[in-house]
Amino acid sequence: MIVRYRPGRVTEPETFADLLERLGDVPPERVLLRPPPGSATEDDVVAARRQPRKRLCELIDGVLVEKAMSFKEGNLAGVILVRIGNYLLTNDLGIVVPGDSQIRFRIGLVRIPDVSFVPWSRFPDDEIPDDPIGGQIPTLAVEVLSKSNRPAEIDRKIADYFTAGVKLVWVVEPRDCTARVYTAATKFKALDETGTLDGRRVLPGFKLPLAELFAATKRRKR
Repeated sequence: MIVRYRPGRVTEPETFADLLERLGDVPPERVLLRPPPGSATEDDVVAARRQPRKRLCELIDGVLVEKAMSFKEGNLAGVILVRIGNYLLTNDLGIVVPGDSQIRFRIGLVRIPDVSFVPWSRFPDDEIPDDPIGGQIPTLAVEVLSKSNRPAEIDRKIADYFTAGVKLVWVVEPRDCTARVYTAATKFKALDETGTLDGRRVLPGFKLPLAELFAATKRRKR
């Protein structure tokens, strides 16, 4: 079941439960308490990554939320990254960005899609700036779901992406080998394992069959 994120449902959290609900019901172990929730800034996002534990965090409503990561999902994101990268070798439309790149979607909102595509038109002088947090909004954002991701969390992410100017979102579910292709925050097409991820107008001509994507989690038969 998809739980729709409803902006403004909680204006000012009074309890930790309220805060978790506002963040999309994320597991509490992913919510950092230092700095205190509500006071975190982009400087704290950068500092968390530079500390010994090297926490990769998103910034949501002044709260640091650690990114959900796991080995299998990382592999699938890597396959998508490589396939888009190969496509861009002959279609110089922009750059593909991995899932450890923090992106500012608006002031006070830093997100980390598992894979992003950013067209050259969103870079000044066709050059990638050397910033700790990117300021260019992707036109494609990909989320490969981990076990600790919650439906409301992903719902809110999708809403944030389209509000910021993302044109296409792929949500990949490794556990049942399916995906959802969003062209708006509430408009999507569900794909089973026989379906294909299509770049549409964002990556014209790009196609990645889900069967090929999920085959990457197993050794090829000799």
